[in-house]
Amino acid sequence: MKYATYRSNGQTYYGAVTQDGMIALNAHCPQWASLLDVIRAGALDQLEKLAVGKTVTHTEFEYEMVLPDAPRILCVGVNFPDRNAEYKDGSAAPKYMSLFPRFASGFTGHGRNLVRPPENHTLDYEGEVAIVIGKQGRRIHRDAAYDHIAALTLCNEGTIRDWVRHAKFNVTQGKNWDKSGAMGPWLVPFTNPRQLDDARIVTRVNGEVRQDDTLSRMTFPIRQEIEYISTFMTLNPGDIIVTGTPTGAGARFDPPRYLEPGDVVEVEVESIGTLRNGIEDEVV
Repeated sequence: MKYATYRSNGQTYYGAVTQDGMIALNAHCPQWASLLDVIRAGALDQLEKLAVGKTVTHTEFEYEMVLPDAPRILCVGVNFPDRNAEYKDGSAAPKYMSLFPRFASGFTGHGRNLVRPPENHTLDYEGEVAIVIGKQGRRIHRDAAYDHIAALTLCNEGTIRDWVRHAKFNVTQGKNWDKSGAMGPWLVPFTNPRQLDDARIVTRVNGEVRQDDTLSRMTFPIRQEIEYISTFMTLNPGDIIVTGTPTGAGARFDPPRYLEPGDVVEVEVESIGTLRNGIEDEVV
């Protein structure tokens, strides 16, 4: 079963996703105000039991960023073969993974438009898998890493490329423009290592495949990401790790192929689903 955060008739709900619409579960779970609370309570399996036999409550709705109150979002950069070479700086493959923070305000939901700001038009796409931590841990050994994952979702880690070059040692300002990225459509409970180990990620722009790779080829596999990150910080339920994007982002073409209003970006992983977003210019 899949779970989403969504809006209908001016109100925000969380619930189970069906072919016919949403089953709102808020009223059945007053102890959990949001999906984040469900994750913190380790209660995704209880949601499934509550949803069984319930009728669809909303057929008209808009998806929100799947965990709009996510406390911490940490992204892994340059994490597929050939990604380091894309930078054309002659550097060797990194010994340690690159990390940077993103904030929930930088993401919108499935089916909504990413926003291109007037200050700069180098809006780019990055299709990625995101994992949601469900069990607290510090110095987690990689053999136990998957035990700490509650759910999976998808991310278009939209980036304003020129703004990641404003400083020497960080990319934070280029990665956190309001609604420049998307996360969703939903959470899929993590129940089997094959959901990650055998996953193929594909990103399309206007139907054209731009990124296509498998998570098994990551430079720093997800087990290693959890091990490394939990060495310096305690991972808590609700924390999100965006695990890295394959080669093929728009900035790497010659000339670059940045996103424009009217474009449609799709990020697909068969075991999770498809995250789809259009592009619009910010109205100021």
